[in-house]
Amino acid sequence: MKKILVTGGLGFIGSHTVVELQNEGFEVLIIDNLSNSTLDVLDKITSITAIKPSYFNFDLKDKKAVQNFFSTNKIDGVIHFAASKAVGESVEKPLEYYENNISTLIYLLQEMKATNVLNFIFSSSCTVYGQADELPITENATVKPAESPYGNTKKMGEEIIKDTTKVSNIRAIALRYFNPIGSHESAKIGELPIGTPQNLIPFVTQTAAGIRKELSVFGNDYPTPDGTAIRDYIHVVDLAQAHIVALKRLIDAKNNSNFEVFNIGSGTGNSVLEIIHSFEKVTGKKLNYKFVERRLGDITAAYADTTIAKTELGWTAKLSLDDALLSAWKWQQTLK
Repeated sequence: MKKILVTGGLGFIGSHTVVELQNEGFEVLIIDNLSNSTLDVLDKITSITAIKPSYFNFDLKDKKAVQNFFSTNKIDGVIHFAASKAVGESVEKPLEYYENNISTLIYLLQEMKATNVLNFIFSSSCTVYGQADELPITENATVKPAESPYGNTKKMGEEIIKDTTKVSNIRAIALRYFNPIGSHESAKIGELPIGTPQNLIPFVTQTAAGIRKELSVFGNDYPTPDGTAIRDYIHVVDLAQAHIVALKRLIDAKNNSNFEVFNIGSGTGNSVLEIIHSFEKVTGKKLNYKFVERRLGDITAAYADTTIAKTELGWTAKLSLDDALLSAWKWQQTLK
């Protein structure tokens, strides 16, 4: 049984990936400092899979703690989610984002190299493309200057990993996610932002639940069919499964080069208004929303060309937008 370290394994995408890893027979070790997650997620993962992952609570910025972990645990691969991830917050706190997202990546790679851990999956982002020149976005699209410090940490992260694979035995895949939404079918795990949500769907579900008075739609003057920004929304379970496929590719040494990138999205662009209307349709809940000014750093449209993921990984998104939104609502209803 292969042992896989999942950093940030109690977070939104991390917890769903841990479930899929355990379902596939991997043994999972989680490092999570609970900065954007809660400990009860560990019990919820256990209740879904009937297996309790090993859990370590420390901050990856603590270099000695990272060294100690690798010296005392034999692992076969790392899936790295742990990072600060809010675009707006990163503009306000750039140094915190650079320290957290870059130093932790470096410490992980240093210890992987030192202990001969070969397989690394990096949680990257479509933000590396900025406002792409052509849609849908392929992996060959130009990586633009980042619109935010968060986006820059993903771009820099990829460069650091690529340079490391040139001079070590580490083989790595960066998965460039588009917009993960939804929750596990059990409604036991889902997206639980600490404090004010940074993503659209928690705002939608919290508005529907009466937690928020209204939903703010940032901008209705974009050059899109309905004036609202377009994104590629992918069900988090589909995204989690992409990590398993990518990990197996590395373990089986089927990678074409020591550093590969894949777009992971649904391949379809949906506007904010389309999200609202789809949510209202599948839940029967009417949403109170208003248009407000655009947000700094937001782009007009981004959606993936997933051809390479399909041909190389054999992966494609299976769950629909309606599936994702309904699951997000079911999850919201379990929250107190």
